[in-house]
Amino acid sequence: MDRIPVILDGDPGHDDAIAWMIAAASPMLNIKAVTTVAGNKDIENVTRNALNVCSLFGIDAPVAKGAHGPLVVEGITAGDFHGVTGLDGADLPPSSKILSKDSAVELMVKVIEESDEQIVIIGTGAETNLAALLLYRPDLKGKIKACYLMGGGIGTGNWTPAAEFNILVDPEAASIVFESGVPVVMSGLDVTEKALIYPEDVDRIRAIGTQVSNIVSNWLDFFGATHAALGYKGWPLHDPCAVLSLIKPEIFTIEDAYLQVDKNGIHTRGEVLADYEDRDRLNGKVVLNLDRQAFVEELIKAVEHFTDGEV
Repeated sequence: MDRIPVILDGDPGHDDAIAWMIAAASPMLNIKAVTTVAGNKDIENVTRNALNVCSLFGIDAPVAKGAHGPLVVEGITAGDFHGVTGLDGADLPPSSKILSKDSAVELMVKVIEESDEQIVIIGTGAETNLAALLLYRPDLKGKIKACYLMGGGIGTGNWTPAAEFNILVDPEAASIVFESGVPVVMSGLDVTEKALIYPEDVDRIRAIGTQVSNIVSNWLDFFGATHAALGYKGWPLHDPCAVLSLIKPEIFTIEDAYLQVDKNGIHTRGEVLADYEDRDRLNGKVVLNLDRQAFVEELIKAVEHFTDGEV
């Protein structure tokens, strides 16, 4: 089976790291590059985390540092939601990977130009790098098969009443990506708030008894405590939905839509609007629901992939 060439772009972050683990474990994907963007933490923290995560999961692809902040406005971060480092809860082995001399956009261009196949971009952070790529090299749009994104939410938000964090960080960038003509598959809060992990699921992961299972379960313990303080009974794993909607679409409910990002609203900046009726302007798909138990089984299967002792 030919593997799908992908670029992972994100701001790890616990759920980014777990999404990348699922990608690394999948026989369907060929990870060609990893790029970072400021969001959950500043660019230095998320880039360090990216190098460590790639070493942990054996992702043998170049890693490039990306945007320090949004295209137009001042940046925001998720504070200490992911801890001081952005990946609190487990100490990762230090990475021996060397950061690419290319910027994120330069590395994306190189990978896309050199590929004989269309590339899929999996974005789990703000879309600043993706927008910069499309502005810099619009001629490469035809070589990008789709962007599978975690972000947004139709009529809902988690950072403001209207806006989800990844989109709110850089609405201008998100709008450029959504309106670019490159197909978008959006896993927003509509589905990710249903991708819940419960303590008994973490117990199953810890019982696998490997270095990876111990690290992942410790990450989930930290992430769970953060959500429990907000009143969650389970905690949502947002970013893995972007990966799994590509490799396991059958466990999701996915609808065609015309998607727009509100850049100018006083109270609705960063809101994603979906029109399901205008069939002439469809520019993407919205992931709306999932089989939660199947989602958990895919997560556990990915952890079980890393069973050869120390990583």
